[in-house]
Amino acid sequence: MSNQKRTTLALAAALAGSIVVAGAPAAYAEVVDVNYQCVTPIGPKGAVSPIDIKGVKSGDGYKLTMSFQKGVSSSPVELGKGAMNPSAVIELGGAEEGKVQVSGPANAEAIPANTPIKISDLSGTYTPKKSGKVTFTAGVLTIKALGTTTTCTPKNSPGPSLEIDVQGAGGSSDGGSTGGSTGGSTGGGELPRTGPLDSAAALGTLGGTVLLTGAAGVLWLTRRGQRSAG
Repeated sequence: MSNQKRTTLALAAALAGSIVVAGAPAAYAEVVDVNYQCVTPIGPKGAVSPIDIKGVKSGDGYKLTMSFQKGVSSSPVELGKGAMNPSAVIELGGAEEGKVQVSGPANAEAIPANTPIKISDLSGTYTPKKSGKVTFTAGVLTIKALGTTTTCTPKNSPGPSLEIDVQGAGGSSDGGSTGGSTGGSTGGGELPRTGPLDSAAALGTLGGTVLLTGAAGVLWLTRRGQRSAG
């Protein structure tokens, strides 16, 4: 094989290694259908709403945002502006278990009677205590309106809407659970940082190392060819 062919193959292998390693994901997110069954002052009600959970790095933790794409429950009377206050819990799984409380603003407009109640985006803060892959799943939704409380519980055992590889205080990542598929949108949030460098940057550095190794191999082959020709 000629020196030129050896050089071409070495560069191709180095570039391929760089692309594969740098492309590994740091997190995944997907919209999950949640079957909410609600206990209301006038009896049981229920609805399925697609739920999206975003996680954006903020200081030592993450700002979580839970979005409802469809309304759940309803009221037999009109709910005036500011009459309804929603909150929920997000269930943690994988490397860390627990709950994160999220809440949102009261309704900005009046909600007509007997129409699905549109829930505003709910947000809260999560600060990792352990390291590894942590999943975030929609939990119980609570709606307070006109002095009453409606509790809506997921009944279809929904899967996680988000997974992040987190870094706990003073700890290193221990891998944790990988969760489900990576389908769906990332929700527009930035990829979460897991340390001084985010995972994508760290993997890109590793890919660059592969590329440099390939370049060194090319240089060795070139010099060897020169010595053979001499």
